[in-house]
Amino acid sequence: MGRPAPANVFEALGDPVRRAILQLVAGGERSAGALVEEIREYTPISQPAVSQHLKVLREAGLVRVRSETNRRFYALEPDGLAAAREWLAELVDPLAGFAQPLDALATEVARGKRERRGKSTGAATDRTDRTA
Repeated sequence: MGRPAPANVFEALGDPVRRAILQLVAGGERSAGALVEEIREYTPISQPAVSQHLKVLREAGLVRVRSETNRRFYALEPDGLAAAREWLAELVDPLAGFAQPLDALATEVARGKRERRGKSTGAATDRTDRTA
């Protein structure tokens, strides 16, 4: 699976039950049954409804699932959070992606100036030596 699309991540996070599930799995891997019990402490919800929320979170790239015999365990998927974090960072500093290339360009410009100064200083010295 490639990098999750930020639009899918934020759409999945639009539901308060899914946000609660995400907070629970952020604390460590949980079985589907444990998640149902913990979510029921917040809101009356059926097991199939929790399963549907888990499916949305999985498809958005926010959780991963591991099967063990007849149980399923869910854990946080860091790539989904990284996609959201990068998208938000672009809002805060839209030019951040250009910082390193611009720094490299500034270095090359400075190097070119030094070389030109060195050549012009060397040429003036050569002319002075010849006239003396």
